[in-house]
Amino acid sequence: MNMMTELAGVAHGAPIAAQMRIAGDLVGNPRTIDVRNPYNGTLVGTVPKGTVDDIRRAIAIAKGYRAKLTRYERSQIMHRVAEIMRSRKEAIADLITAESGLGKKDTLYEVGRACDVFTFAGNAALHDDGQTFSCDLTPHGKARKVYTLREPLLGVITAITPFNHPLNQVAHKIAPSIATNNRMVLKPTEKTPLSALLLADILYEAGLPPPMLSIVTGDPREIADELLTNPDVDLVSFTGGVPIGKYIAAKAVYKRQILELGGNDPIIVMEDADLDEAASLAAAGSYKNSGQRCTAVKRMLVHEKIADDFVERLVARTRAWTYGDPMDGTLEMGTVIDEAAAKGFEAKVGAAIAQGARLLAGNERRGALYAPTVLDRVDPAMDVVRTETFGPVSPVIRFRDIDDAIRISNGTAFGLSSAVCTNRLDYITRFVSDLDVGTVNVREVPGYRIELTPFGGIKDSGLGYKEGVQEAMKSFTHTKTYSLPWE
Repeated sequence: MNMMTELAGVAHGAPIAAQMRIAGDLVGNPRTIDVRNPYNGTLVGTVPKGTVDDIRRAIAIAKGYRAKLTRYERSQIMHRVAEIMRSRKEAIADLITAESGLGKKDTLYEVGRACDVFTFAGNAALHDDGQTFSCDLTPHGKARKVYTLREPLLGVITAITPFNHPLNQVAHKIAPSIATNNRMVLKPTEKTPLSALLLADILYEAGLPPPMLSIVTGDPREIADELLTNPDVDLVSFTGGVPIGKYIAAKAVYKRQILELGGNDPIIVMEDADLDEAASLAAAGSYKNSGQRCTAVKRMLVHEKIADDFVERLVARTRAWTYGDPMDGTLEMGTVIDEAAAKGFEAKVGAAIAQGARLLAGNERRGALYAPTVLDRVDPAMDVVRTETFGPVSPVIRFRDIDDAIRISNGTAFGLSSAVCTNRLDYITRFVSDLDVGTVNVREVPGYRIELTPFGGIKDSGLGYKEGVQEAMKSFTHTKTYSLPWE
């Protein structure tokens, strides 16, 4: 396996191909996948191109293992993981940047968030999650008590993660699984698999029994169906695009499914908003992580009375948003995931301009580098806002009043998150009540959360199940009820 030499000390000598301890060593199998830096095309590393038999072996080993870790032991492992990651944050961020093209500022932040995931999961693992019910509550009750406890699933959890948060998305799958004594087989996207492999090594170093986690790599067209249909799989957890999510929903019949899909999140700027604050939130929400977040600002809905002033401020912040070499920690933004994605944004913006939108900044591309872009006078029917544009594009839609804003906001297939800029309580309560989304953030970006809080969407953004450490732990367990005489 060819890896960056800078990683030699990251896992203290542990092999990056740690997943092969579980999924098969693939000795003599020449099939590999190259992982290349989106900025300069250099080879960052190679990973095995696993087979269906490798997936079956990984699932079989996980199925045959029964974790007996105490709550304390689970907690200690995850706190050690957070400690190790904090001590190596620079090298870990360098790896994320190298394989994803995300700017160093964003990847350092991502390492910190992943540390939070394991810290919160380590704390949550200590909590007794059972309930007690007295039975003498009615005239025909009995002198008994009913108790509940949560147990790990009988079968295996499989997880599939995307490219946009190569470490933190993986952490959000793995940490709740460990906290509940489950066994997981996880396939990271073939575009950014190295961060997941490094995290596995850190987990093993921290004391996690290897059968509790296997990382498998390969072409999803070859191996993904086995992760969905294998009879020993009880739950499928997926984060990614809507078409694949719906495919999973149809394919993984009679298995639990947690589908965290796309978003088309608005920031809604009312006429009473602080425009400097709103423009700063809009720019950060649109351009952080190169705009590649399901909760990034995808649409800017602005009251027509203040739209000109808001747009002027937004353009100024956009032009000041620096981008370029992802390893340059002084820049705000690196590349998007690949040149094909950047060309897609260029085409979408070009189509909107042809339909009457006004380009005020950006729409410049060099390879996978794509400039932060502002479009004004965008119509809600244009493809750039009707579908999810997963990049640093800021389309401004002008509206008349709150009814118009809610109509436009709800007028897409998605329902993940939203932001509202206003100081009026009547507006706030109306938005919280009437926006068809999973989250409403007031005077904050749509994506604001902590790793503990419930997160997820409705409509084409998901099935209503929530992620976040506590909610995922609930989904990863089943409730057992038992009763005892109580004289």
